[in-house]
Amino acid sequence: MLYSIFIALVLSINAWAARPAQAAVQPHPKEDTKKVLVVFGDSLSAGYGVPPGQSYPDDLQRKLDAQGYAWRVVNLGISGDTTSGGLARVNTGTALRPAMVLLELGGNDGLRGLPLSMTRENLDQIIAAFEHVGARVVLAGMTLPPNYGPDYIHSFEAIYSGLAAKYKLPLIPFLLRDIATPDMRYFQRDGIHPTAEGAQIVSNTVFRTIKPLLGTVKN
Repeated sequence: MLYSIFIALVLSINAWAARPAQAAVQPHPKEDTKKVLVVFGDSLSAGYGVPPGQSYPDDLQRKLDAQGYAWRVVNLGISGDTTSGGLARVNTGTALRPAMVLLELGGNDGLRGLPLSMTRENLDQIIAAFEHVGARVVLAGMTLPPNYGPDYIHSFEAIYSGLAAKYKLPLIPFLLRDIATPDMRYFQRDGIHPTAEGAQIVSNTVFRTIKPLLGTVKN
């Protein structure tokens, strides 16, 4: 009798062990359906010298949220970056499959007096790489201090207008145009980087440019 009970118990244990294991039910992650706007730039975008969360891309995100736009701003600004550095890391931006890119590079090239042909070629390749993944590129232009001379400055500025014409890009001729007041009140002491208040004004400049495009991109 005991032997029969033992056999029955073993068989029941084996039958239970042979049942297919049931995977634990995992909560389904909420899918992020927001379109991605990559800001691809240098220290102006990175927020050099301002408190965390006070760069113009940060303020741009707040503006988008406040007006109900389902967009996520990804700030890929790196202080000190040149167009060569941007080209070397462009895959970090294209990997995000952004719907839109604000391309803000070249200022450090100009300040270092780098060959304009190299700056133009690097920007050209960066634009082409982002367009290849379906991004709508908005080009943010820059200018240089007067001591660089009118010929060099004019040729430098022409890089942006020329590429905007070639690729039919929306162009902000000078990203800092709305804070370039005679008293320089919206700039830090270096005369180059915006203050936190200045960054909010720069984000207004950017927002006015991109707002007509927000409902047109397909990514």
